[in-house]
Amino acid sequence: MTSPDRDPVPVESDGTAHPTETGRGAEPDPAVTESRSRSFPGARGPRRERSLPFGVETLVLLAVAVGLAVLVKTFLLQVFYIPSESMEPGLVENDRIVVQKVSYWGGGTPERGDVVVFQDPGDWLGEEETRTASNPVTKGLDALGLYPGGGHLVKRVVGVAGDTIVCCDEAGRISVNGLPMEEDAYVLDEKNIKCRGPMLGDCDWQAGPVPEGTVFVMGDNRGHSADSSFQMCAEGDTACVPGDEFVPVDDIVGKVMAVFWPVGHAGLLDRPDVFADVPDPS
Repeated sequence: MTSPDRDPVPVESDGTAHPTETGRGAEPDPAVTESRSRSFPGARGPRRERSLPFGVETLVLLAVAVGLAVLVKTFLLQVFYIPSESMEPGLVENDRIVVQKVSYWGGGTPERGDVVVFQDPGDWLGEEETRTASNPVTKGLDALGLYPGGGHLVKRVVGVAGDTIVCCDEAGRISVNGLPMEEDAYVLDEKNIKCRGPMLGDCDWQAGPVPEGTVFVMGDNRGHSADSSFQMCAEGDTACVPGDEFVPVDDIVGKVMAVFWPVGHAGLLDRPDVFADVPDPS
């Protein structure tokens, strides 16, 4: 049945359709096909390669992000929180800090004045302070450095290998290799603390020479810091182990670079200038 409003397709004398027309049996004109494709956006175009399903793609991206976070934590940076008042006034309880590890790569060692985070050498912390992640969720957060698992301390390096630390002179100052330390810039000034090395129970002690591969550390809140001076053996203390006051360099995670939370307390940490004047051990 032929529609009366459609012109017949011209044919050649041999009965074949004219090559420039688009009637039935004719080859399509590329120009017309392209025009139709533009006119009908929904028309099928060239096949596209199928991408991953949305759920799978999300899991892949998440796995990559977690992998990068673990690598950063392992080799570059790690987040910790301040669990006590021992480093006031510079670091306040519950501050969040960033610890960088690059400074101690390739044989680098802590320097006097560095604020460092280190693993408990063995008996410095109580049971509550050494708690660890206990379920898959908290273990995962701990792997990313987002769970305060405990078991670490933060203190300032006061003496390195070979140094001798003495407490205290008439002004209540500790001395390192004979140099009295002017520590007003970073040590908490408490009126009821008569010297800046009191945790052993008095202001008359000497530590060192610091053994090779270890450091002597102190908190900036000298009256409330269970640091190296607190771990020293008092006279007549038979339960104390001599040498426990020194922290192995291998236990140090890294140097505190900055406080990032809370925002009002955020900022970079610098090494106090007074440590640059300490003479080498004789």
